[in-house]
Amino acid sequence: MATATKKQEKVDKKAEKAATVAEITSRLKATSTAVLADYRGMTVGQMRELRSKLRDGNIEMMVVKNTLARRAAKAAGYEPLSAELVGPIAMLFAAEDVSAPARILNDYIRANRKMVIKGGLLEGQVIKADAVTELADLPSREVLLSRLLGAMQAPLGNLASVLQAPLSKLARTLDAVRTQKESQSPAAAAAAS
Repeated sequence: MATATKKQEKVDKKAEKAATVAEITSRLKATSTAVLADYRGMTVGQMRELRSKLRDGNIEMMVVKNTLARRAAKAAGYEPLSAELVGPIAMLFAAEDVSAPARILNDYIRANRKMVIKGGLLEGQVIKADAVTELADLPSREVLLSRLLGAMQAPLGNLASVLQAPLSKLARTLDAVRTQKESQSPAAAAAAS
């Protein structure tokens, strides 16, 4: 009876591992950005704090076994990522804001001197740790969109002022002529009397 139980546990573990590989693979395929970080030396409290900050930025973090992560990377078509999957690794996934995982993790590393960025994915390309750090220095999506909107509005504002300038110049000229006529009218009226 004990061997049947052990066999069942082995089958369950295989199914669990296959499900984990499938989950990591689907996240790698669906993400716009993934960051790999070595979390050696972090306490449970620090991990909880980091997860909380990441959740606020709509970023998921998974601590994965390297062998399962390597299988998932290969299945997702990111085999070069396997070289970075050494030691205790946390994977951060973001679907929307490309720079958010790198930015939040980089800020956390600066404040706590824990974790080391190992590499990542950016729009389907494997990137090295220094590229992830550069990505962290990019402004957020909202800031970039507001800058783009401001850049698009500036020429329209300039066009409006250019088109308005001749009209305001004409109005000032007409006002000056009217003022001049009014000032000459009383003088002409006094001279006639």
